[in-house]
Order: sequence, then structure tokens, then C-alpha cells
Amino acid sequence: MINVIYCLAFEHDIRLVLLAAFICIAGSLTYVQLLRQCLHSTGLVRVSWMGISAAALCTTVWCTHFISMLSFQAHVPVVLDPVLTLVSLIAPMFGFFMATALVIYGRTPLTVITGNLTLGGSMAALHYVGMLAYRVDGIVEWDMSYVAASVNLSCLFTAASGWAFNRFSNLRFNLPSVALYALGVISLHFTGMSAMEITSLSISDMPMDAETFTALSIATAFAGMMVIALGAATFFLDQDQKKAGYEKLLKMAMTDTLTGLANRNAYMDDLNSRIEKSERTGSRLAVIGIDMDRFKDINDSHGHKAGDAALIALANGFKAQCHSGEIVARLGGDEFAATKEYSTEEELEDFLSRLQSALNTRLQVNETTLHLSGSIGIACYPDDGKDSDTLRNNADLAMYRAKIHASNSICFYTASMDEEARQKRELAASLAQALENNELELYYQLQASVKSSKISGLEALLRWTHPKLGPISPSVFIPIAEESGLIIRLGEWVLRRACEDAAGWESEDKVAVNMSALQLTQVELPRIVHQTLLETGLPPHRLEIELTETAILEDRDRSLHVLRQIKALGVKVALDDFGTGYSSLEILRSFPFDKIKLDRFFMSEIEVSRESRALVRSVLSLGKSLSIPVLAEGVESAAQLSILKEEGCDEIQGFLLGRPEKLSDLIEIRSSQHTIETLFSPDGEQPNLGTVRIVSTG
Repeated sequence: MINVIYCLAFEHDIRLVLLAAFICIAGSLTYVQLLRQCLHSTGLVRVSWMGISAAALCTTVWCTHFISMLSFQAHVPVVLDPVLTLVSLIAPMFGFFMATALVIYGRTPLTVITGNLTLGGSMAALHYVGMLAYRVDGIVEWDMSYVAASVNLSCLFTAASGWAFNRFSNLRFNLPSVALYALGVISLHFTGMSAMEITSLSISDMPMDAETFTALSIATAFAGMMVIALGAATFFLDQDQKKAGYEKLLKMAMTDTLTGLANRNAYMDDLNSRIEKSERTGSRLAVIGIDMDRFKDINDSHGHKAGDAALIALANGFKAQCHSGEIVARLGGDEFAATKEYSTEEELEDFLSRLQSALNTRLQVNETTLHLSGSIGIACYPDDGKDSDTLRNNADLAMYRAKIHASNSICFYTASMDEEARQKRELAASLAQALENNELELYYQLQASVKSSKISGLEALLRWTHPKLGPISPSVFIPIAEESGLIIRLGEWVLRRACEDAAGWESEDKVAVNMSALQLTQVELPRIVHQTLLETGLPPHRLEIELTETAILEDRDRSLHVLRQIKALGVKVALDDFGTGYSSLEILRSFPFDKIKLDRFFMSEIEVSRESRALVRSVLSLGKSLSIPVLAEGVESAAQLSILKEEGCDEIQGFLLGRPEKLSDLIEIRSSQHTIETLFSPDGEQPNLGTVRIVSTG
């Protein structure tokens, strides 16, 4: 050890030693980085990186050795054999490549150790082939113990460096591995130089040209640095390209492609970060849900390009209205979300005002001007939730409440909304269980012909009695069924049960069944109706499907197509709640309905209001001109019946004929003719409704 230190301190030019050390460390750093690149590559690309790595390390070791050798002060004339010097650079290259391959492709600790030991051996081979090119005017003797020590040190440090490479692979710059590689090269050279003893055979006033050796060392260092720099530049250029590609992919992954706004992933990441910040600083945070109004209508009426144009217009408006630190994202479809950190209520109100301004805009589509609008719901941290999922859910609840109440497009979350949502979920679960256990019931309400004074049909009405809450109104559970998706199964159950019941009647009375907008979206609905009729044995002409114009307008073209298929089966189709929508006449023009059901709203004032009576007269005249029978709903008094009879109404339905009842409660009568003649008697005396019943063979 003392000899090695003496050799380094007193027999070498320390300036060139420092230059050699710099080359060694820089080259080792480049090699380690290139080695990491090999691990993250595959196929021919990996082989290419392995070749660059081996060349960089071989050049590093050779330059370190050559400069250190030139720094050695032999005190005798020295000549370098050019052939062996070149061989010492080129020949070990294969060993470096094979060693690198063993390290990269090694699947076991043994192959990794073998690769690093091969690397140490290749360094030693380079050193001693290079020393053979070092010709001196004297006798050279070698201390083999130092030679063995130099080789062992080289292998030991490279093996340790390989361990450090795997142990600290998470570091961007694996300095422990770099240091151990450099120590392996340096210890090899200076221990090996200590093994050499030179006995001079001639005396010269100038045993060596120091300036020439120094210049040659600097030239070698420059050439080595060029090679190392080329390897490093290749690595960093590839890293920059990967980083640019990664950033591009990241931007694509975090940006909505249509609008250029942040997408759901980006929004949720940002929201979680802001919640953490608010938790640390105690600041307030508003989470905002935004939903566009009538987006489906725009798509259906003007096409998907118009829908996309509307979304882009809204997104551009949001971008223009947002200030620094504010974010608006598109979560999907026509659903947007925003986040606002605020200190005062005024700041939040200003942001909401700007969002509302962006929402309430106009868009020109071909020759039509679309008036865009939307609903906004707000949940605030920490009052309305302390995590992103809770805040988003509560903001959506508030937004849905704003959408229901059209007069208020902005709504803040309250705890009662959560309770309401919980109750809806529980009712939906109970309704699903009732459907599964066949716990639902059908009630029937009579319909009668005004002209013949006979029962003309019955409308099936679904009823549900909750085991704990008692009877639940259809106005409550039907919307819940639609929101939860149960309405499809529910509708099929009602259709089948009504057809089964009607098939057991002795009379030829029709049974009317209501269908929802969601049922009309089913492509297979005509097949379901046909199959139900076949299985229950009910003739098609005795089934009447009732639909509201609102249900048809949900998807007008598809609805009318489905209705035409159902009508082709021989099933009757009635337009329910006529007169309450804005496009009743257009619907009548588009489809040949078998009946118009006049909404009960018109009956409430027909006795006292001339305007109401005039409207009823107009609808009845319209029905006659189109040859479509009109049924008046909500008839409750003989006076209303008298007016309808005078105006020429075809059928009636309402409490005057009887309240909806279970089929089992309808009292059998002998005659199959279900007359209500007393109801239409000239004296107008109201009959005993308990005698008006239907016969069942079941």
C-alpha cells in the first residue's frame, strides 16, 4: 500500500494524474447512465445502447490508463509501440461488450456477478496490453503480487459497482456506482504501475521529453472527452426526446381532445392537490358541477356536429372567463366541473357569475340561433365534504336540484339533499325487491263510451305498498324507477300482468297500459309486446298503449318508428295528456293515433270557465276532423259529463265512474254488457258506483 502511494505521489506528474481521474469519473458517470438506458430498451435498440455503453467505458479506461502512463516519470528513454497501443484500445472492446451484455441480460445474481467480474478482467487486460506498448531503455521487472492485487482490486470494485447499480437504481445519478467504477480503474492502474521496476541501461541528459508527453496526454484527454461527451450527448438527447414524448402523451392523457379543457383525470388530480393545500392552510374551496341544458335535443334536432360546436363554444367561454388559479374541466358528454379557491363570498359569487355568463350564450348553427344555458351546483370544502369524491357527489346533487328548479340555475348543496338522495336509493332498492318478489299490484280504472253508455275499457295503474312505509304514490316511485333504470323491468311486468288479467275477462273490453320514454328507447319493444300477446293469449286489438307527447319527444324519430311497429301488430296507440305539451299538433300530424286522451287539467274549470270549455270544444273538433276519438280524463261530476256529451266527446274516465280498484274487488255481474246507463240518464242523478263492475273468468 505504501509503495502504491509512493508511486502515485513521487513517480507521477500529479497534474496529469488529476486529468486522468477527471476523465475516469466523467466516463464512469456516462457509462452508468447509458447502462440505465440499456435496461429501459428492448430488441435491437438495447443492443445499440449496449455497444455505445461498451465503447464509452472502454475509451474511458484506455484514456485513463494512457494519460496515467504518460504521467509516469520513468527517468529513462521511453518509446510507445503504436500497434500495441492501438490493440490495447480495440481488442478489449469485445470483452467490455460481453460484460455489459451479461449485466443487462442477466436474470440471476450469478450472471450479474460474472458480468461485472468480466468487466474488471477486461479493464486489467487493457491495462497490461497497454503496458506492453510502453518500451523503455532498460530492464523491466514485475512484482507479481502487485499484478495480482491490481487485477483483484479491479474485479472487486467493478463487482461492488454492479451491486450499487442495482441497489440505488432509483437515483437519477447513481453516484455510488460511478465512484466504485472509477475506483476500479484507478486502483488497477496505480497498483499495476507499482508492480513495475525499471533498471536503466543508458544515461541520458534528457531521459524523457516531458513537454511532448504532457501535450500527448492532453490530446488523449481531449479525444477521450469527445468520445465520452458523444455518449453523454446521445443519452441526454434520447432522454429529451423521451421527455418530450412523455409530456405530449401526458398532455393528451390529461386534456379533453374536443374542447382543450382539462379532462376528468386532470381535474381529479388537481382537486385532490387543492384539498390537501386547503387542509394545510385552512382556506376554503368550492367544487362546482356544471351541466348543459337540452344538450340531447341539440344533438337530435341539429346533429352531433352542432352538439360538438355547442360544447366547444361553452369551453371557449369558460377559458375566456377563468382567471389565474381557476380551473374548468370537461368530465364527459355535456358535464363540466370547476374549482375555485376563495377567501370571501364575494370572490366565489364573482366566479359563479362569470361561469353563468359563459353558459348563457348563443350559437349560430346553419340558419338557426341556439340559446345555450346550463345548471350549476356548488359544494364547499370543508363544510360539505373533506374528500374529492364526497365534494363531487354533493356538487352533482346540488346541480341536479338546480336543473329540476328551472327558475334557479345555481344551487348550493345542503344536507337535506343528501338525505333525499339516500331515501331515493333506499326506495329504489325496496322497489327492486318488490318487483323481484312480485309484491306490486295493478289497479284498474273504468273508461266508458258517452254515446253507448257502456264500459269501453280499463286503464291499468301500478300500485306499490311498502312493507314499512305503506302505500307509495306513483308520482314518487315512478321517477325513482326511471332514475335507477328499473322502469324497463317494471314496464314489462305491468304489460304482462295487464294482458294476463284482460285475457281472463268474459268481455271484449280493452286494457290500456302506460309506457315511459325509456321503454320507447328499446329497439326490442315491439318484439316484447308481440311475445307477451302470444304468451297471454290476449288479442292485439284489446291492448291499448298510452304514451305522453313528452315521452315521444325524448327521441322523436326512434319513438315513432317503434310505435309504427307496435301499431302494425294490431295494438291500439293513444296519445295521453294531450294539450299539456308544446308540439301536440306536430305529433298528431306525424303519427296516426287511435285515441286522444284530453288531460284532466281541462276538466277542473270546464263548468265555470268559458275559455276552458272553448279549449275542450277545439280539441274535440280537432279529433273529429282527424277521425280520432277523444277521451276526457278527470271527469268527476254529472255536470262535467253533461257538457262533454253536449260537445260530442267520445269517451270519459274519472272518479265519476269509480276510483281505481283491484281486479279482485270488482264485483261480478251476470251480464257481459257493462252498462252505466243510469249515469247518462236525463235527470243526471249519480248512480251507485258499487254496482258498476266487470266480469272475470279468472
